[in-house]
Amino acid sequence: MRFILIALLTSITSLNAQSIDYNLKKGYVAEGYDVVEYFNNNAVEGKKSFSTTHDNVKYKFSSQKNLDTFLMAPEKYAPQYGGYCAYAVAVKSKKVGIDPETFEIRDGKLYLFYNSWGTNTLELWKKENVKGLQKKADLNWEAIKN
Repeated sequence: MRFILIALLTSITSLNAQSIDYNLKKGYVAEGYDVVEYFNNNAVEGKKSFSTTHDNVKYKFSSQKNLDTFLMAPEKYAPQYGGYCAYAVAVKSKKVGIDPETFEIRDGKLYLFYNSWGTNTLELWKKENVKGLQKKADLNWEAIKN
């Protein structure tokens, strides 16, 4: 009986665990910036009054409209690589923080980048073979996403 209870609790815990490691600086994906607004080419901080949880992590939005848009297709708006720097995932296979105002929408996906201390990885991303970097980042992410 004790074994069954432990197995049940373990399976419930794993069901509630997020499927990947998200960058949750400031407690939210994208440091609390509105992931829907990025698709309008704007970096805008969200508000606590417009927040939700998806994949057991929190998101904030700048409006009820954007929150509703996200809820209709959350996978479309979730940042690539858990919201870590896309360039660092590609080049170093590392999870590196981001500047939430440094982003790119490419092929209908949101990519976030590190931008500090004179290093803007979005600029580096664009100078190099972006398609090649995307493929490399996708492969690297599979190895480091948990």
